[in-house]
Amino acid sequence: MRHFTGWLLDTGPVIVLALIAGAGSFTHIRDTAREHGQSGWMAWAVAVCIELTCVMAARERQRDKKTGRARRGPISWPVLVLTGGIVLSLAANLAQAEPTVWGWITAATPPAAFLVAVSMLERRASSAGAALPASVAEAVPPEPRPDHIAPVPAADRPALDTGQDERPGPSPALVDFARRVAAEHHAKHGKAITRDALRARLGVSDQLATDLLHTLHTT
Repeated sequence: MRHFTGWLLDTGPVIVLALIAGAGSFTHIRDTAREHGQSGWMAWAVAVCIELTCVMAARERQRDKKTGRARRGPISWPVLVLTGGIVLSLAANLAQAEPTVWGWITAATPPAAFLVAVSMLERRASSAGAALPASVAEAVPPEPRPDHIAPVPAADRPALDTGQDERPGPSPALVDFARRVAAEHHAKHGKAITRDALRARLGVSDQLATDLLHTLHTT
């Protein structure tokens, strides 16, 4: 009950404004249609079509924002329809106005207030679904950084040649593999690979990465 009361106090004035302003604009459009040959129920139909077209276009515009639909031209189709409805509504209301500045202002007040009320309702509907729940936000994985270096699986790394030396050195196969990794890094980033990048790419120790980099530079 408290939630409903809060919603009524928050949204009620906007809905009342939309109804009153829509009724005023509706009357002017109906009278204009009657004066231009649309008698009987056709005058009412013209007024209903124009008013509901504005509401429908505003809702469709909000739906496009919610779904992320990309427009194919300078303006989207709902915006074009909404603009046409506004122009027709204002033209019909001004046609009923006294030909003075205040006459035009007062005649334009109902359609302007109606459009403001519709835009307020549209804005509230958009903001209500703008925030993602924390659980959804946490479920979205972060985008990888451009400089992220994926390590090579251990099964794909060439074996080390321990030999008979006091300190094991890199085998020729590992040197060749490191040379290909360094060439790919240079082609992708436009600069020589660093020791840390080579170590992360190959998954080897700091000392072995240093030895490999030294070998690459000397050869």
